[in-house]
Amino acid sequence: MPDIITLKALCEELKINPREAREKLRAAVGDAKANPELAKARRPRTPWQWVKGSRSLAEARQMLSTK
Repeated sequence: MPDIITLKALCEELKINPREAREKLRAAVGDAKANPELAKARRPRTPWQWVKGSRSLAEARQMLSTK
């Protein structure tokens, strides 16, 4: 089974507030042209989580690390 990275773990790693992170991620998913992998991986009404090493995780990490 692949390793799963949750939003909580990602927020702890980047030292950001999970509420603000969810807001940023929702906005990023809405812009599918700028973040295609993130938009493709998102499923409504499911927890924010990614497979370790995936492109969608890289996009999420990049989106959350920018101010």
